Amino acid sequence: MNDNEERPVTIITGRVRRSKAGGWEGVHVLLAAPDDDTAVRTALTALTREGYAEAELDQIGDIEGEPEEEPHLSAWQGALEGEVSIVMVKDER
Repeated sequence: MNDNEERPVTIITGRVRRSKAGGWEGVHVLLAAPDDDTAVRTALTALTREGYAEAELDQIGDIEGEPEEEPHLSAWQGALEGEVSIVMVKDER
């Protein structure tokens, strides 16, 4: 990748909970990382910092293009700027 190319934004989907006995909440974590392993480690660190005791991560992939709707648009923009963005979503399991 050269300096003129945008880094892809990685999205990790899964569930989190604040305590072992608590209920699960759906989550999407958006970030820029050089590889999947780094993305997962960075996402887990960010979730821990936000007070989540457990996480189950289901899928990881790159977002193709700019999302059309909030809150993913702002999260995607934050990821391009080097932030780890956590979006809570309805858990559809």
